[in-house]
Amino acid sequence: MTASSKHPGKQRTRLLIIATGFFVLIGLAYGAWWVGFAARYESTDDAYVHGDLVSVSAQIPGTVIAIGADDTDAIKQGDLLISLDGSDTEIALAQARAALAQTVRRTQTLFVQNDALAADVAVGQANVEQAETQLHKAQNDLQRRNSLRGSGGVSGEELLHAQVAVKSAQASLAQARAGLAAARATLATNQALTHGSTVASHPDVQQAADQLRQAWLAHRRTQVAAPVGGMVAQRTAQLGQRIQPGTPLMTLVPLENLWVEANFKENQLHGVRPGQTATLVSDLYGDDVVYHGIVQGISAGSGGAFALLPAQNASGNWIKIIQRVPVRIRLDPKELQAHPLRVGLSMTAKVKLDSATAADTALPPADTRQSTPIYGHDPAEVDTLIQRIIQENLAP
Repeated sequence: MTASSKHPGKQRTRLLIIATGFFVLIGLAYGAWWVGFAARYESTDDAYVHGDLVSVSAQIPGTVIAIGADDTDAIKQGDLLISLDGSDTEIALAQARAALAQTVRRTQTLFVQNDALAADVAVGQANVEQAETQLHKAQNDLQRRNSLRGSGGVSGEELLHAQVAVKSAQASLAQARAGLAAARATLATNQALTHGSTVASHPDVQQAADQLRQAWLAHRRTQVAAPVGGMVAQRTAQLGQRIQPGTPLMTLVPLENLWVEANFKENQLHGVRPGQTATLVSDLYGDDVVYHGIVQGISAGSGGAFALLPAQNASGNWIKIIQRVPVRIRLDPKELQAHPLRVGLSMTAKVKLDSATAADTALPPADTRQSTPIYGHDPAEVDTLIQRIIQENLAP
């Protein structure tokens, strides 16, 4: 018999010790890896590329007569995307110009009428004075004839004529005073309409000018420009299509300003903070391309909380499900330029928990403000047009 067959228990013990030692070494190695590396990171493969989806729509109703860009086209801010038929807006602009010219001429007559109405008031005052003189004379004649009535020096017919003359003078005076009051009222009304203003600054002229500005702006809006630069997606505009304001025509995606939303489990978020650094790998390029980013913020709620139909756990049977919370990670624009991404691509994100701030990264500070000058228009052109119409319709 061999030595091994004589002592089978010792051999089994030796094998158990070796196996135990091997698993202990594995456990120690795993613990060292966890303490020195894994505990410092949180990772997830439930991450996707996101970006702004800028909807392009018209501000006025119209018919599409030209399309300047199609899906997958790269465009710059201000490029012409859609042209609408401008026949209606041209007619409205011409009508607004004519209305402004007519208003200027009508308003100028108010200022011219002030002098004429002042002359009418002077004439009315003179008529009142004349009527008062005639009444005073007629009353004196009547008084003189009444004094001679008892002596028989005045006939009854003469006395009657004197009385009629007084009544006629009284009526003439009342008529002259009414005419004066009407002239004064007309002058006061006209002066109130023109008080403190010129023809150009008169409210009626300003209102007509604003209507011209509105018509001019509507005509300018027949040309729909790109509010931002990016790639065209989801073009729905078609030639001949009759659209209304707000109708989506196409979508623009600025590919130079993308970010990643990494959906971490709720039990992974205890150490995640804004400002921590992260490394990301895209399924598009694989492990050969590593993106570097910064945790910009953590969503205010889980994805289920903002779903169209959120879960109602208070009803029926309940099963606990670990929720996922989106964490927004800002990418390096230079890395995006070198290796472009597309919205919706899958990513694997790993956040370094012991990086308190992003001071050791080369990423510029985050600026979430957005603006576009495309929808603003320089009023100098229409203001020049308004001033020219006003000057052309002012009488010398």
